[in-house]
Amino acid sequence: MTKKILNTLLLCIVILSLTACKNDAKEANTSDAEAAAVSESTSEKYTVNVAESSVNWKGFKPTGTHEGHITLENGVFQINDGKLQSGTFLIDMNSITVTDLEAGDGKEDLEAHLKGTVEGKEDHFFDVKKFPTAAFEITGTESLAAGKTRLSGNLSIKGQKHNITFPVTITNSGDDMKIVSDPFTIDRTKWNVNYGSKSIFDNLGDRFINDDMEISIQIVAKKS
Repeated sequence: MTKKILNTLLLCIVILSLTACKNDAKEANTSDAEAAAVSESTSEKYTVNVAESSVNWKGFKPTGTHEGHITLENGVFQINDGKLQSGTFLIDMNSITVTDLEAGDGKEDLEAHLKGTVEGKEDHFFDVKKFPTAAFEITGTESLAAGKTRLSGNLSIKGQKHNITFPVTITNSGDDMKIVSDPFTIDRTKWNVNYGSKSIFDNLGDRFINDDMEISIQIVAKKS
């Protein structure tokens, strides 16, 4: 094999590696926290079915990705004239699960590190003993083209609250409502999730973790 061919193959491997770790989801618009939306007195209450709802996550680093999901603790929404008006849901941070690793192959170690249940590493990521829940409260909605809705709300993680805006698809079927978001990213350091961030720490080399974390949500709620 000639040196030229070898160099070409190595270049291809690098390009493929970078492509595999690339995050194409759009970043959610992030701003200061806002006042929560208020519903009309005539609105109808919908309660979240936590068994069918989840928050999916994906993290990126030079050597690959990890992904998983987190379950909801509870949630309630207010609907007026068939339109989402207000609502909140709590995220059970103790339920963080890694789905790309098998049991015994690093899955348990990564889940413990993310939760912060390893002594001395509590604040690396989510420190669930101190912050067992995260929360989202709707601050506004706006109709978009192609049946989409722009959803805005305050996301609270580790005692930090910021407003984020991202597109969702809302469907109603009988007494059921489903909210499914497009994948979007947030800058985790805005919520003090700083471990492995090049924007926070120096001299990490290629051992960093991207600040952008991909999120998608799927929520099923029933009229109550």
